[in-house]
Amino acid sequence: MTHENLNLHSICTSQEIKTPNNGAILSTYIPDNFEEINPKRTRAAVIICPGGGYEYTSTREGEPIALRLNALGIAAFVLHYSCAPTVFPTALCELAAAVALLKKKTDAWHLDPKNISVMGFSAGGHLAASLGCLWNSDHVGFPDSSARPDAMILSYPVITSNSFGHEQSFKNLLKDEYASMHQELSLETRVTKETPPAFIWHTHNDNVVPVENSMLFAMALREKGVPFELHIYQPGGHGLSTATPETQNSRGEAVQPECANWLDMAATWIKNNS
Repeated sequence: MTHENLNLHSICTSQEIKTPNNGAILSTYIPDNFEEINPKRTRAAVIICPGGGYEYTSTREGEPIALRLNALGIAAFVLHYSCAPTVFPTALCELAAAVALLKKKTDAWHLDPKNISVMGFSAGGHLAASLGCLWNSDHVGFPDSSARPDAMILSYPVITSNSFGHEQSFKNLLKDEYASMHQELSLETRVTKETPPAFIWHTHNDNVVPVENSMLFAMALREKGVPFELHIYQPGGHGLSTATPETQNSRGEAVQPECANWLDMAATWIKNNS
């Protein structure tokens, strides 16, 4: 299904992102401008990549995050990217295409052209960080910097394929190429000076994607001189999303008040990143 009736007077519309093998859906949450407030205002924009182990995209890490970002004055976009059985680099190309689309639409959608970020949760964090590291690689295929995000917001991200890695995410992403490619996509080894700044948060007690994933990525950013902000909370498991009752999971879990301030801090960081 193709959704092309995008406008600024509906908070949620959709746009299909085409790739050679598949199509992703980008749901848009764009606050309008009003004459009586500031008709020429531009907003930072964030493309959200929900988690799900590259098996699915979690609804808990999509629209609830977008609505919170809207309330904080940021335009939000949720990318429902291709998952298994689709393999690398399809999802990466879809995210790259989404970034390029936003850069083309900055005037129509009142976006700050210097503040377009990618945000990812768990495996979606791996996807967001992959674009940050690989935006100028042959995998992406954009000849210029139009697919480069200005910043990354990484929530309990899958990063490494070493002993701290979430193996199933890499197996879902790579399938038959897992043995030959998983080390290439261990992102702590792919950071360069061209990688954009990052806001990263994780919990010490995450027993699904160990906190070492975020720590290794932060150390790699530090080594290359890339700015970052890292927050490690002690309590809390994996998949917290907003960490509030709004996004508790079907078992009534993932409510962690101690971690719920991450979005406010991330929004401040995003607005200061332009």
